[in-house]
Amino acid sequence: MDLSTTRLRLWLPQLCRLAREAGARIVEIYHSSHFDVAKKGDGTPVTTADTAADEIIIAGLQRMAPDVPIVTEETLADIPFDQRRHWQAYWLVDPLDGTREFIERTGEFSVNIGLVVAGQPVLGVVYGPVLDVLYFGGPQLGAWKITGDASAQAIRVGQQPDCRRVAVSRRHGKKVDAFIDALGAPVTQIHMGSALKTCLVAEGAADFYPRLGPTSFWDTAAGHAVLLAAGGNVITLSGEPLAYHQCEQMLNPWFIAAGGPIPASALALLQQMDH
Repeated sequence: MDLSTTRLRLWLPQLCRLAREAGARIVEIYHSSHFDVAKKGDGTPVTTADTAADEIIIAGLQRMAPDVPIVTEETLADIPFDQRRHWQAYWLVDPLDGTREFIERTGEFSVNIGLVVAGQPVLGVVYGPVLDVLYFGGPQLGAWKITGDASAQAIRVGQQPDCRRVAVSRRHGKKVDAFIDALGAPVTQIHMGSALKTCLVAEGAADFYPRLGPTSFWDTAAGHAVLLAAGGNVITLSGEPLAYHQCEQMLNPWFIAAGGPIPASALALLQQMDH
């Protein structure tokens, strides 16, 4: 399987177009007078927009790279672990990350398409279709952002030492509040939904995004690739980089998306909470 930098570079604009295509369908449903909402087996919501975007992305990836297997939030249950466990490279897709944001019509949801090789994210596209903002890149390729019809701009992490900027969801809990209190500097909270929080760190608009709750591989891989390309990282509470080795449930541990060093006091507090 050819996964050279040259091939990744050729794929990246195709992924951007695919994310925009899926996003256009999501927005069409978003602005319609009605869309169906159901509950999956784990109790989380799924809408007609999730399934429509899923179909568009799977078909596009299969045309673009028929030799690379695909896992999406909607298809994991259909792929036995014994089949997945030996995959060296695979796509991780969340066709609509932030379904609750979609249902509540905040506009803060995204299309996430990531490529993982040997447990590491190497390519990622995160598109917020209502905000019309597109983040894309990979560790070997660099990281970029496009807003609306503007030209692509290279992005880079950047910490403000005198004021910590923390990207959080509007439903974050007491654990995140405790992390913020432990940062040891004045804090500005930036509210955002979905993988767009990781991308805020990647573009230098936030310093940290603490995720102290359940997430799955497809929630994070695309944004993680962009953040790595921009000079940041996603760190687990053990201090190790987040990885994506095949496992039964494909669930992440708690993590912090960071644009720079995480204060030791804040990390130590989170480690205590996790035990």
